[in-house]
Amino acid sequence: MGHLITLATCSLNQWALDFQGNYERIMASIIIAKERGATLRVGPELEIPGYGCYDHFLEGDTILHSWEVLAKILASEEATDIVCDIGMPVTHKNVIYNCRIIIHNKKILLIRPKMWLANDGNYRELRYFTPWAKHRQWEDHYLPRMIQEVTQQIKVPFGDAIVSTQDTCIGVELCEELFTPSSPHILMGLDGVEIFTNSSGSHHELRKLYGRVELIKEATLKLGGIYLYANQQGCDGDRLYYDGCAMIAVNGRLVAQGSQFSLQEVEVISATVDIEDVRAHRAKSSRSMQAAQSARYHRVEVPFALSSGKWEEMKDPSEMSLGKALEVRYHKPEEEIALGPACWLWDYLRRSRTVGYFLPLSGGIDSCATAVITYSMCRLVAEAARNGDIQVIDDARRIAGEPADSSYLPTDPHEFCKRIFHTCYMGTENSSVETRKRAKDLAQAIGSYHVDLNMDTIVTSVRDLFSFVTGVKPKFRVQGGSDAENLALQNIQARLRMVLAYLFAQLLPWVRGKYGGLLVLGSANVDESLRGYLTKYDCSSADINPIGGISKTDLKRFIAYGQEKFDLPILAEFLDATPTAELEPITETYVQSDEADMGMTYDDLSVFGRLRKVEKCGPYSMFTKLVHEWGSTLSPTQIAQKVKHFFFEYARNRHKMTTITPSYHAEQYSPDDNRFDLRPFLYPSRFPWQFRKIDEVAAKLQDRSAKLE
Repeated sequence: MGHLITLATCSLNQWALDFQGNYERIMASIIIAKERGATLRVGPELEIPGYGCYDHFLEGDTILHSWEVLAKILASEEATDIVCDIGMPVTHKNVIYNCRIIIHNKKILLIRPKMWLANDGNYRELRYFTPWAKHRQWEDHYLPRMIQEVTQQIKVPFGDAIVSTQDTCIGVELCEELFTPSSPHILMGLDGVEIFTNSSGSHHELRKLYGRVELIKEATLKLGGIYLYANQQGCDGDRLYYDGCAMIAVNGRLVAQGSQFSLQEVEVISATVDIEDVRAHRAKSSRSMQAAQSARYHRVEVPFALSSGKWEEMKDPSEMSLGKALEVRYHKPEEEIALGPACWLWDYLRRSRTVGYFLPLSGGIDSCATAVITYSMCRLVAEAARNGDIQVIDDARRIAGEPADSSYLPTDPHEFCKRIFHTCYMGTENSSVETRKRAKDLAQAIGSYHVDLNMDTIVTSVRDLFSFVTGVKPKFRVQGGSDAENLALQNIQARLRMVLAYLFAQLLPWVRGKYGGLLVLGSANVDESLRGYLTKYDCSSADINPIGGISKTDLKRFIAYGQEKFDLPILAEFLDATPTAELEPITETYVQSDEADMGMTYDDLSVFGRLRKVEKCGPYSMFTKLVHEWGSTLSPTQIAQKVKHFFFEYARNRHKMTTITPSYHAEQYSPDDNRFDLRPFLYPSRFPWQFRKIDEVAAKLQDRSAKLE
């Protein structure tokens, strides 16, 4: 047995600008880490102010309050006798940096600024922070007076340096730096760093965890070392859900893993490791040759050790795994949908100080998926209550309208769902008996408070008003009306549903003798948003949308999963039903179909979305790629027609994305204009140059599609 060290990392449910709450969660994690015997604790990125402050990072108040919180942590007895890696913004020479602050026994050892910033997709770090470009260099940072009073230090090292203890060496790698081709851990490891900390603010996307785990394992597989990964967990106040999953890896093996989806506000994982294992792993000639030539980092030397070095102070060997590899836990995509958006909904509900959710339940698969995700949230709350989670119980009592001293426990998900989840079927003469029944049966199965209404009188009133003013009465297409009339009559119904949704959301708690209002849930999926197949300001315009970043294909898999996992046989009927908006009259020969209206399938839309956003294709390059992917079943001219039709509809409906409901981000090809997909909303929608080139090439290509007779 060599040099044993117990290390801890954590996932914290921090909230942007909640300095008091963030401080309490940081302190709780430090206390738990010390109780487990840890001598090093790592927290998530920007954990003091919260990662999602956005332009608030440019405000002096955010920097000031971060220092105030750090001063309280430094002054506390709980934060002594343990090295803590804590995140906050720091202004150095009038430049704002995203920093880690390493503290020990009321002293600041090092301030390490982030060197490679996340600045694509959902991230805009270069808008707030400047990267530290002086690699392997450091400067003096003069501390605020409030910190000087606690630490008795005037200045501390600031820059790309490492901390050298009596028994090992610690280096910091910050979130995005792990994902860069030339990561800092490589050079630090060659210069003798044995423990790497990574504090992250990494959001959830379906299937994303696989890549994150592989990068963490790879970071120490060739290099050797111990890697501590911390992450934000929960909704920080915006569209993203940070999915936790703190990890500890040793020499390419995962030895500890936290939960990926949890209602806990503080989760600490720990492991006892042997530094000698790292040294043995590094005893290879080729590694030694590279290390002997590596550039030197400045070492902040400190007179303490992370290991005790005393046998009598070590844990009972039977309680130590000593870096034993474990099998990584991954959730299937349908499980991720059941858990991620549900946790996101819970954070929104409890932090918005509202008393529940309202959902227009149409009887279709999208609103069904939204309802089942909300029911999944209620199941998670009930499970946490049964496990005695005080924070969840207190929040649930407040939301349910129970007094603080109530004995109410939300241990029955159906009963809790009845209290906080309200659904409504808004039927018209164009609605079918089947969708009305499906909506009612689903509401009964999950326990929601359900309202059923017909809105024909309201629709007729609006239609008659138009006729009175203009002297003409619009008709549906099946009644002989034009396309313009047909579309307008559909949109009347859709937009009136939005008005009714907000009316009922505001007054249903009053009807039930409660105070407060409900948040309205939207249920437009990512493919419909991409295609623009929704009415602007209809019931897709809501407060938040848990499925707005999820494809139709994945939603169907989720419903199939929920049918068995949640014991909801009714979901089979939703899977078998044809997707329809039910905004046009049903006749013996015509039933409105979503895919027929769109002129493309949902599977096609998923492919178009991936190529457009993830693979960065314009119309022409998308066409050339699809000739290879679809060429065995479709002719070049058929593929050309599909691509042109998609880009035309995408472009002419792009303006709808400027008003899209804030949606849970789960898919890489989300068209969300507000944060993620920064493209114009006024296009030359017929793309004359691009489409002409597609047509010219399609006419010359050989038709490889197999026409089976």
